[in-house]
Amino acid sequence: MAMIVIAVFFGIVLCGFAVRANARLRREDRLPMQWWFDGEVTWSALRRIALAFIPVSALLTLASLTILSFTMPPRPGQEGMVLPVLIGIGVMFVVIQRLHLWLIRRTLRTNGS
Repeated sequence: MAMIVIAVFFGIVLCGFAVRANARLRREDRLPMQWWFDGEVTWSALRRIALAFIPVSALLTLASLTILSFTMPPRPGQEGMVLPVLIGIGVMFVVIQRLHLWLIRRTLRTNGS
């Protein structure tokens, strides 16, 4: 049960970041999705798709891991690692989304949007 609660928690946090960013960036039609090392944008996506990409990916990943944890029990001696791994992956998705939103803001500020 704890795994489901944790997966839902991270899903809500990521969706909250996306909804907030959507409100702040409502004037932008497209948002950058990928950058070269020099900061040049290589491609962009429609705003709602760009903001939903990471939360949807996270929800699919966390849901898959939660389902697998119930259908495939961990190996002996690894029972205590399932929850920390799920939390670590959730935190990783939060950090990735925050980085993506920071890069978007920096790019838009640099381009004068």
